[in-house]
Amino acid sequence: MVGQGGDLLLSRREKLRRLRSRGTEPFPNTYRRTHTIRDAIDCFHAIEREVGSQARTEAVSLAGRVVSIRGMGRATFLNIQDATGDVQIHLRRDILQDEYELARDLDLGDFLGARGPLFLTRTGEVTLEAAEASILAKSMRPPPEKWHGLSDVEIRHRQRYLDLIASPEVREGFRLRSTIVGAVRCFLEGRGFIEVETPILVPVAAGAMAQPFATHHNALDRDLYLRIATELYLKRLIVGGMDKVFEIGRVFRNEGIDQDHNPEFTLLESYEAYADYNDVMEMVEQMVSSVALEALGTTVIPFGEETIDFTPPWRRVSLREETLRCTGIDFQQYPDAAALAEAMSAKGIHVEGRSSRGRLIDKLVSTGVEPQLVQPTFLTEYPVEMSPLAKQKPGDPSLVERFEGFAGGMEIANAFSELNDPDEQRSRFMEQEELRRTTNAEEDTDRLDEDFLLALEHGMPPTGGLGMGIDRLVMLLTGKPSIREVVLFPQLKER
Repeated sequence: MVGQGGDLLLSRREKLRRLRSRGTEPFPNTYRRTHTIRDAIDCFHAIEREVGSQARTEAVSLAGRVVSIRGMGRATFLNIQDATGDVQIHLRRDILQDEYELARDLDLGDFLGARGPLFLTRTGEVTLEAAEASILAKSMRPPPEKWHGLSDVEIRHRQRYLDLIASPEVREGFRLRSTIVGAVRCFLEGRGFIEVETPILVPVAAGAMAQPFATHHNALDRDLYLRIATELYLKRLIVGGMDKVFEIGRVFRNEGIDQDHNPEFTLLESYEAYADYNDVMEMVEQMVSSVALEALGTTVIPFGEETIDFTPPWRRVSLREETLRCTGIDFQQYPDAAALAEAMSAKGIHVEGRSSRGRLIDKLVSTGVEPQLVQPTFLTEYPVEMSPLAKQKPGDPSLVERFEGFAGGMEIANAFSELNDPDEQRSRFMEQEELRRTTNAEEDTDRLDEDFLLALEHGMPPTGGLGMGIDRLVMLLTGKPSIREVVLFPQLKER
């Protein structure tokens, strides 16, 4: 196999040499195409509807990657493919004359430009009859598995360009991701939100319970961190009078990798002044259903062996009720970590040593509740120790106004009525700092950000905030079971 691969590479090198020996530049600077392949075929069909099978267009210039070649002596048929589709090209010696020599130096994977009219062959295939043909880039390596797609998952994710070359379905999936993100933007802008950008390098990695990636800025001689959330900067903008803001951007968390976690992922965060978590709940179900309709034409989506219906209203249930239903454990009956850990162990749920009560409840939800939430569901009313940035629930200071949205057995959204009392926020941050000290950083906690507290002391109105994982939303709407299928370049182990 190694020898055969080497022969193929040598053959392509020899063709490259022959092209140059004839004065042909195999890597020209540019090529002016007049149409995409899809547009050209649409133009042909418009003429065909008027004049029938004898239709013939004016000359068009098309370009794309060669995906098949069929030599027939004095003629060669090949297909080229661009981002919109593929079309057959007919190269004829009697038309191209000396230029026909190009045909014997073409390989699968090369980029070719061709100019000529489109017509219909006897077999009914739309074809460009080339009056001119030129190579645009010589492929020095053969394409993957003769265009039938890649079965090696490692290669698909590590060399995504080969996956895109080989699989139209993969290209369509990432085009659909772009449509989904665009629809999210349009929805929020339609509600009066403005898109902003906040720092990626930050002095304090706050706004979420996660471990950050650290770096050092030489000129400032200070340690910085890749952001783990955009929350605290976006809320500074609410303080500044920007009443509706959102950001869609990468955040970075130094955590494990699995089916729905990647160390860098795309997060939507939005903040709306004079709103609470009930308003955000309504916005989320309207947004997801609207985006599904815009991108897919339906709110009923197949996902594995299930079918998920995103039509509003979504089911709403308290975290306590759903946890009790799914696990048999009422966490309110266990006011300290030790008692809750014992109850979880009795149910066969693994408990790590020195976990806080908040972390234990989170583990209880992720293992016992989350996998059962296939249809869109909002879990509401979270314990205060799980939510250091959320306002307490009136009448019950042990709970906060928070919800998480679930579908397909995974979390897709997290939202609060945002805490805007600077003294209470400082107290919550101090509790997080103490928790990290007592657990020796074994547990992810939030961090105290003095600059954010300074901003909060200038006054922030009642605010509803949202965080939504864009990658997971795309997974749900496109039926993909793994985050690696919706991220173009996922993080992987070293070879």
